Amino acid sequence: MTLFVVCGKPLLGGARDFDMTLELVDRAGLAAELIASLDGEPDTDAEAAWTAEIERRAERARSDRDLGVPWSGVRDRIRGSLREG
Repeated sequence: MTLFVVCGKPLLGGARDFDMTLELVDRAGLAAELIASLDGEPDTDAEAAWTAEIERRAERARSDRDLGVPWSGVRDRIRGSLREG
């Protein structure tokens, strides 16, 4: 038999045996840790790419070059695509 200690609680048996014995907040914390463990090491190239993209978008938003599209035009385009779709 395997002994697990999760959120300070000793639990006997397999990982599936304790899923509902924990409080909601503890299950949420455990789920977040398990999901984070799947990510592996951070991708430094991706982090640098996101930083550059955020800076590019911020500069574009601060400039007068791109004023965007008025909401009325966006709304009409969405309504048109819904009618077609």
